[in-house]
Amino acid sequence: MAHLSFTGHDLDRDDHTRADPERLAAMRARGDARLLVLDGLLPQLDEHGLVISDLSGIGDDTELVYLGLRGGAPLFVQVPPEGDMRQAVTLRETMLALMRLDPAELAMFGGARSVADWHARHRFCARCGGHTQIAKGGWQRNCTSCEGQHFPRVDPVAIMLVENEGDLLMGRGKGWPDRAYSALAGFIEPGESIEEGVVREVLEEVGVKVRDVSYIASQPWPFPSQLMIGCHGFTDNRELTIDYTEIEDARWFTRAEVAEAMENGRHAESFIPPLPTAIASYMLTWWLEQD
Repeated sequence: MAHLSFTGHDLDRDDHTRADPERLAAMRARGDARLLVLDGLLPQLDEHGLVISDLSGIGDDTELVYLGLRGGAPLFVQVPPEGDMRQAVTLRETMLALMRLDPAELAMFGGARSVADWHARHRFCARCGGHTQIAKGGWQRNCTSCEGQHFPRVDPVAIMLVENEGDLLMGRGKGWPDRAYSALAGFIEPGESIEEGVVREVLEEVGVKVRDVSYIASQPWPFPSQLMIGCHGFTDNRELTIDYTEIEDARWFTRAEVAEAMENGRHAESFIPPLPTAIASYMLTWWLEQD
């Protein structure tokens, strides 16, 4: 099986340092301390990969997240200044640019982007509206008014392959490139198990009831901060009732069509498959390998 993108970082997250202000300050002051450079939330790349610099020019009041130790050296990322959340290119363009990174760098960028984005969107307390300030090396924000504590969140998303008599059900979202199809997906709601979320989402989007849901794999997805939970299930009903407010289209594909698409990518005749960096691509490969 192919490697799952955004997994396999090479960081020692060094949690004990996060909770110790003196050790954090010492890490920041080290001569070998490094900064993962972002432009807003966009990756900065050179011929070697991600741009990483020293901390020269970074003021003491600049909000930095301590990502951990990389090769023994402290690594930080800056929280975007207020109002600087640049995302001038599409997600697809960003993903195509990131595909040349090695797995560890891609995973490192994903985690850094997610936590930097969370900080930029949580400068005010959800409980009282007061200002928050960075704490625990960037893995917490504390309210300066009510002393509320806030932590970076991860939103669980079920993404599922639905099978019937050897064929696979997939859909396409609004605004996707022509002929592009992927696995159905949706957020897990409060009070649901993963399996219940799969059943509900498929029923809402295409009107079929899924049974025998099983887990395939998971992937952190940093746009902004989801945990994609890959699942597989079966249905006894092939008749689709598509909710066009949710998706643009859905249809059944044969095993031969899926195999052809995965082999030929955007030049495929059957449909354009997900980018290799998406868990849906991993899931389709997994499905094709099942007897």
